[in-house]
Amino acid sequence: MTAPLFKGVITALITPLRDGNVDEAAFATLIERQIAAGVDGVVPMGTTGEGASMDLDEHKHVIDLCVRLVAGRVRVIAGTGSPYTKEAIDLARHAKTVGADGALVVTPYYIRPSQAGLAAHFEAIAEAVQLPILLYNVPGRTGIDLANETVARLAKHPNIVGIKDATGDMSRVSWMHANIDGQFDLISGDDPSYLGYLAYGGVGLISVASNVAPEAMVALHKAAVSGDAAKARDWQDRLIGLHKALFLDNSPSPTKYALAKLGLCTEEVRLPLSLTADAVKPAIDRAMADAGVG
Repeated sequence: MTAPLFKGVITALITPLRDGNVDEAAFATLIERQIAAGVDGVVPMGTTGEGASMDLDEHKHVIDLCVRLVAGRVRVIAGTGSPYTKEAIDLARHAKTVGADGALVVTPYYIRPSQAGLAAHFEAIAEAVQLPILLYNVPGRTGIDLANETVARLAKHPNIVGIKDATGDMSRVSWMHANIDGQFDLISGDDPSYLGYLAYGGVGLISVASNVAPEAMVALHKAAVSGDAAKARDWQDRLIGLHKALFLDNSPSPTKYALAKLGLCTEEVRLPLSLTADAVKPAIDRAMADAGVG
């Protein structure tokens, strides 16, 4: 079996905004912080990056900017999902052109196609663009679930190299590990259950919490993969409150609130998201303190 193409801690980057526009200076600062902390990759324009709230030009600009700022130091997996197959292809082609290492393609939200339609959607993208593709299954947001059997079918395509599974269901990673032949990167998209996901055969995490606590998330991963279960559990215990707190309001608003407290960006989000409610801010503050962030 070949080594995973994508593995380790990969940060689902927020997109910092100021007065309605992308704050490029803050974005550069956030990326440098991630690289200094030792993450293995970053994802611009995913769910946490508010990709669905950006127009096409903004979306492409943020991916291009991210690739240029990273400058090959870690992997860049561009969020290129769209419910419109033609647009998803266009975004993936752009990601390839500007030098991204891969594309993260979410299931077509709102439309809710059949499993046959889902397979055809991903296969059309994979045929159109010679770029490694990670499937992205997050049924709690999209309203559609990518079945295990459909994943196994898609895993046979040479350009489809793995999945970001944000279901939190450990039986799924176990099934995929047992039933998909060859290398297929099993990446968690659920911070709280990541330690279990690794134990069941996962190789990495696309993380929200690593925006706020990148060093801690890297330390958890390293402890786990080195076999130091006690240290990994200790990091998990320190971080579990933060994992939960960052979803106490519409994500990524709590993450932006936390980063604003650290002086790294504004709290600004793009409508229809709203700023973090005052009622949940104390819980986020406590979780940051417990995680040693601040």
